[in-house]
Amino acid sequence: EAEKLHDETQDHAEGGEGNDEEEIAAMKRRVAEMEEEAAKLREMQASLDQQQSDLNESKEDVDSRSIFVGNVDYSASPEEIQAHFQSCGSINRVTILLDKFTGTPKGYAYVEFTEPSLVAQALVLNESVFKGRNIKVTPKRTNIPGMSRGGRGRGRGGRGFPGGRGGFAPRGGYRGGYRGRGRGYTPY
Repeated sequence: EAEKLHDETQDHAEGGEGNDEEEIAAMKRRVAEMEEEAAKLREMQASLDQQQSDLNESKEDVDSRSIFVGNVDYSASPEEIQAHFQSCGSINRVTILLDKFTGTPKGYAYVEFTEPSLVAQALVLNESVFKGRNIKVTPKRTNIPGMSRGGRGRGRGGRGFPGGRGGFAPRGGYRGGYRGRGRGYTPY
């Protein structure tokens, strides 16, 4: 009888092993599928990063050949600004900044040249007189993503320090409390 039992347990063990192997094979398949998906995600992320850096680079390229012009007369047209800087070299475009609420000029402009080397020549015109005003000419700064008011920058900055967003809550609460206290004083 003992022998018979022994045989049965062996059969059982072998059967069990068969199941394990199937499970292991299934797990391996699942892992392979997950790895494939992860690879696809990595590829997508890489191409997104590439697009993002392309965007940043092109912005920096544009900025590296642009100047900021301050104290511009409100009546100045882009053509007049272009004419003023024409001597420095060929200009891609002139942008006069307007107040987004009133639509009136803010008194400054950007001039984008075709070559970064032309910026230095344009800086010579700092303090030159344009329409009766001494204009300020400086190289255009590239806004660092996260510092700019642009939507793209803000998203990036938020990801960098998740705590940052939470940090605004107490300040809001404090302001609310302050306002409440203010109301308490109204009768006096």
